[in-house]
Amino acid sequence: MSATTALDRARYLDHPSVLTALKNPRMLTREVLAGLVVGLALIPEAIAFSVIAGVDPKVGLFSSFIMAVSIAFLGGRPAMVTAATGAVALVIAPVAPTYGLDYFIATVILAGIFQVVLGVLGVAKLMRFIPRSVMVGFVNALAIFVFSSQFPQLIDVPWLVYPLVALGIVVMLVMPKLTKVVPAPLVSVIIVTGVVLAFGITVPTVGDQGELPRSLPELFIPNVPLTWETFTIIAPFALGVALVGLMESLLTAKLVDEITDTHSNKTRESWAQGVANVLSGIFGGMGGCAVIGQTMINVKASGARTRISTFCAGVFLFLLVVVFGDFVGTIPMAALVAVMVMVAIGAFDWHSIKPSTLKRMPKSETFVMLATVVLVLITHNLAVGVVGGVLVASVLFVRRVAHFVTVTRSVAGDMVTYVVQGELFFASSNDLTTLFSYTEDPSRVVVDLSGSHVWDASTVAALDAIETKYAALGKTVEIVGMNDSSGTMHGRLTGRFE
Repeated sequence: MSATTALDRARYLDHPSVLTALKNPRMLTREVLAGLVVGLALIPEAIAFSVIAGVDPKVGLFSSFIMAVSIAFLGGRPAMVTAATGAVALVIAPVAPTYGLDYFIATVILAGIFQVVLGVLGVAKLMRFIPRSVMVGFVNALAIFVFSSQFPQLIDVPWLVYPLVALGIVVMLVMPKLTKVVPAPLVSVIIVTGVVLAFGITVPTVGDQGELPRSLPELFIPNVPLTWETFTIIAPFALGVALVGLMESLLTAKLVDEITDTHSNKTRESWAQGVANVLSGIFGGMGGCAVIGQTMINVKASGARTRISTFCAGVFLFLLVVVFGDFVGTIPMAALVAVMVMVAIGAFDWHSIKPSTLKRMPKSETFVMLATVVLVLITHNLAVGVVGGVLVASVLFVRRVAHFVTVTRSVAGDMVTYVVQGELFFASSNDLTTLFSYTEDPSRVVVDLSGSHVWDASTVAALDAIETKYAALGKTVEIVGMNDSSGTMHGRLTGRFE
């Protein structure tokens, strides 16, 4: 094994590992209980996302079960939870009502195949181009999303819902100060449910959200013609699901990396998400990606760190809806709303909006963060917000760097020397030709590029234009000081723009 391979393997090891957790009863208990809390939290959202996608609630529930279990084994980010999500539901929503369930499932499977291909091609490496300000905007938008998604459960409901939500929040605030052995969200759900059952309080419950399945998921081979026409119908939706799902999953993985101070294998996570979606489709699921809200419950609120918690989340979800469906149906939505509200509060980067931070932070960074948040909230799509944020950050960066190029002129006898400092690319080199005194200069012109770098064809074209202008006046130009990379590009492209 090479040193690089060994280093990569060490870098991507689970911290702590599954084996470590299995040998440590306290850690194992924490992982299992965290999975139970996440399993409970997945139920109402999976049902809600099924409604958005226009399919039966069991489609979302089965999808969450299958994806959570499969990603626990295949994924590159331990403790991250994958299930049915709103982002994917919104993209795929038009398929089922228009073309039917078979086309819907075929779209999910094709989306998974696209993700596997993208993962193998190394799309995860593009994550390095996402600036921190976009990441902060993504997290803040997500927190607002999670919080606002609780409004339907807080509007036009019995007044007792509000004190129950408040009780759940208080329990989660107090429990960590007493003990961290049992996840505070689980204790909160148990206490709020116990109060409702003990006093016979009538409030909306999980059972009111939709009918829970009573049987195992079955193989579902979509009955669609394997033709080019079918491909052209489902491919645009499948590609949208693949891109949105990968982006949300990789950003969530990066967020968990920061919270746990560990590294994850993003390439593995990419193709694993694809395999999970294919498996979900084969068993009649709606597909999905990493769910940030439940991941934050798992990692931040419950303290889970291994694949065991993700696996248990899927298993508990299945057991809760199929075996203990009658009991789960009695859990008040207020208990789960309290958990999600605390998740939203904990996920939001409050430091990013403190007056002291805003005062120190460059205005461009703050603008990018706000642009990301606004785009997400307007489009209801995390992927659109992130792409928009990256574009805004890129434009601002290019604009800033373009002003860093300086040209200094010095004359000595019959020779003039221009010293160019800075990075030369399309944004900065477009004005380069205007910085020379063509008619005033002597017959010999030296352009010194030892303090700069030629990045693209636009710069080579600008240098050619400078030489052409001087040649028309009978003057000679000598370009000196190029580094190897700049010299290679200039040699390959110069004189080829006419």
